Amino acid sequence: MSVQMQKPTMRVCERCGRTERWDDAQSAWQHAPDSDRGHPHCIHEWDINGSFTPYE
Repeated sequence: MSVQMQKPTMRVCERCGRTERWDDAQSAWQHAPDSDRGHPHCIHEWDINGSFTPYE
């Protein structure tokens, strides 16, 4: 049995509501095109709370 590591693909700022998705082509987080919320100059507080499990 092989252990597979998964990585997050989306994150949301708890202050301004900005949504970003991981872009494999650019190897960077990009503003989600379907989201009109958020502020690019916010000091983002991402929704990282320990509930994400990187191993399946």
